[in-house]
Amino acid sequence: MKIIEALKKSKDLLKKADDIKDKIKQHCADLDNEDPIYPDQKRQISEWLQAHCDIIKEILSLKYRIQKTNVTTDVTIEIGGTFVTKTIAEWIIRRKELARLEEQCWASLTERNLLEKYKQTTSSNIEKTVKRRLYFDPIERDKKREIYRSEPSLIDASLEIVNAVTDLV
Repeated sequence: MKIIEALKKSKDLLKKADDIKDKIKQHCADLDNEDPIYPDQKRQISEWLQAHCDIIKEILSLKYRIQKTNVTTDVTIEIGGTFVTKTIAEWIIRRKELARLEEQCWASLTERNLLEKYKQTTSSNIEKTVKRRLYFDPIERDKKREIYRSEPSLIDASLEIVNAVTDLV
């Protein structure tokens, strides 16, 4: 089974579990002046409870296998002209959180709205230009920001392919 199949099956099983839970909730009790919906309603509720338990076990197994596969499967993605290899799990973390944090850090490199200005010194009575100093390369900052801004979509594209072709462990 491929990762994508396991993800979809897990989602379907969750829906089935919810449906069974709703049936249990609706039919678990009635008034003695009502006719039961099922010939042996108590047995039906027991069967639904067992089916729900079995579905939960299957979901657990699938999710465990997906996680195990994600932790053990390396994926190489080209980011900013460099090929980077990480596990699927690491790429998911970068996608969800870390790429955005890196982009925000590079975005904090600004000129702080400091303008070059003239300043008059009192000792010699002459005007002197006060220049702004940057302690970073603006070109590098802009490149890094673009790399980290586009990284999530590159990860998404690569992982879609990997999920479709990678077998569960």
